[in-house]
Amino acid sequence: MRIPVKRATAAASPGLVPSRQTNRRPRGIDRPDTAWRHTPVDTAQLNRDLSDEQSALDEVVAGLDDAAWSLPTPSERWSVADQIAHLTFFDRAAVLAIEDPDAFGALFEALLGSAVDGDEGVDAHTLGEFRAMSPADLLEAWREGRRRLERAADSLEEGARVNWFGPPMSGRSFLTARLMEVWAHGQDICDAVGATRQPTARLAHIARLGFLTRGWTFTNRGEVPPVSDVRVELVAPDGSRWDFGPADAAERVSGGAEDFCLVVTQRRHLDDTELDVVGDDALSWMTQAQAFAGPPTDPPVPAGIKLE
Repeated sequence: MRIPVKRATAAASPGLVPSRQTNRRPRGIDRPDTAWRHTPVDTAQLNRDLSDEQSALDEVVAGLDDAAWSLPTPSERWSVADQIAHLTFFDRAAVLAIEDPDAFGALFEALLGSAVDGDEGVDAHTLGEFRAMSPADLLEAWREGRRRLERAADSLEEGARVNWFGPPMSGRSFLTARLMEVWAHGQDICDAVGATRQPTARLAHIARLGFLTRGWTFTNRGEVPPVSDVRVELVAPDGSRWDFGPADAAERVSGGAEDFCLVVTQRRHLDDTELDVVGDDALSWMTQAQAFAGPPTDPPVPAGIKLE
């Protein structure tokens, strides 16, 4: 789960979102490879991919000095340490959701109660324990939580449902959401410390989640989702192609898979990517896409735009 954090947005300035309707197609788009979509990914593979994504972020933070752990990140109020603390708290929650649903229910109720005091109350509840730790101790707490989650996820049977912060989820969707969280919060950390990560095939999970949550983006805002279909054509890190939606759909999104994932997780504004968007409905989606649970939040403003 991603607790919404306040980011500067362009919501109050519609003029900051120019039209991106174009027919230009990115290089490499003529190499279709959609086999990965038609081969079901089991929970064991997703668990391995989640572990690999966590390890990739571990490589970024393990070498940071204490000062770097205190750097602010794009998520307002949160430092690098807070980002890791957030992941640690919800990894623990994920273990309870799998192993002890009743205990998870109690955790859920306590978290809802903390929201009475606003963002600060939620932060105190989810991050307070970890803010008292040194960076070294926090890193070890995160690692131990990851090991526990990996063991718990190994026990998930195909077809199992897991209670979470919303409707129960399939085991595969549950682990996909955890992977998305690690990658997205990891991007915040990379932005804060100036690190880079090589995009991997694991982005396929996030891209698929981003496509499947198109309708959620609108209903979560109290809006009626458009009835039109959207075709999404993405260039994978290895140059192959990941496709979603009807091939003959007039509304289209095309470009790099990493750019698409950055937009649907609200880590980049559409205008700061090289995605090509055709059609008003596709544009409406891409300028407010939200692949994560929680109240509606807005994407960051385009780079170089400063709100008064």
